[in-house]
Amino acid sequence: MLGNAGGVVLPEGYLADAYARVRAAGGLCIADEVQVGFGRMGSSFWGFEQSGVVPDIITIAKPMGNGFPIGGVITSKKIADALASQGQFFSSAGGNPLSCRVGLAVLDAMEEEGLQENARVVGERLANGFRELAERHELVGPVHGEGLYLGVELVRDRETLEPAKTEAAAICERLKELGVVVLTTSERSNVLKVKPPLCLTPESADYVVAALDRVLTEGW
Repeated sequence: MLGNAGGVVLPEGYLADAYARVRAAGGLCIADEVQVGFGRMGSSFWGFEQSGVVPDIITIAKPMGNGFPIGGVITSKKIADALASQGQFFSSAGGNPLSCRVGLAVLDAMEEEGLQENARVVGERLANGFRELAERHELVGPVHGEGLYLGVELVRDRETLEPAKTEAAAICERLKELGVVVLTTSERSNVLKVKPPLCLTPESADYVVAALDRVLTEGW
C-alpha cells in the first residue's frame, strides 16, 4: 500500500513498477487516497491516476464527508466476494443512509462548485508563490506536490539539503498566530504541509504566501 504524506511527486514509472512486482508475487495493490484523493491534486480526481495505474483496492475517508465522519473502500466484486468467504465484516455505522446522503452531497457540491478545477488553479498560484519566496529566502528549499497538496521543504543548506527541523516547528507556531494553520511532515519534520480546503480562494492563497514571507523576513 502506497500513500503520500509529504507532497512528493513519485518518479516516472515508480508506481507502475511497484504494482507489477506486487502482482507478480500474488499480492493486491492498495491505493491510500485519504489525503491525495477526491480532487485535491487538481489535475486528477485520484492521486494514482497521475501514475497511470489502476489499484485493486482504494481506501478513502475524510474528504468524503467534508467533516462528517465517513470512510469507504472501493474494490471489485471478485475481491469483495473473496474477502466475504474469509469471514464476516462488521461495522456499527457501515452503509447507513445518512452517511450515504452526506457522501453524495459532497460529490454534488464538488461538481457544482468546480472544486477540483479550483484546486488546480489556486494550487498552482500557491506553489508559484512559494517558489518566489525561495528566490528571496535561503531557508526555503524545494516545493513539492501539486494542486492543493503541497509541501514546502525548509533547509539550512540547499546543496546538502540539511533539514531545518527546529526552524520549521517555530515557523508553524508563528504562522498559527497569523491565522495560517500548517503542520510539519516528512521523516525529518522539515516540510511545511500545506493542505487547505478545496474552496481556497486566490486571495486566501496570496495571504498564506504573504504570511510565510513575513515570518521568514521578521524571524520566529
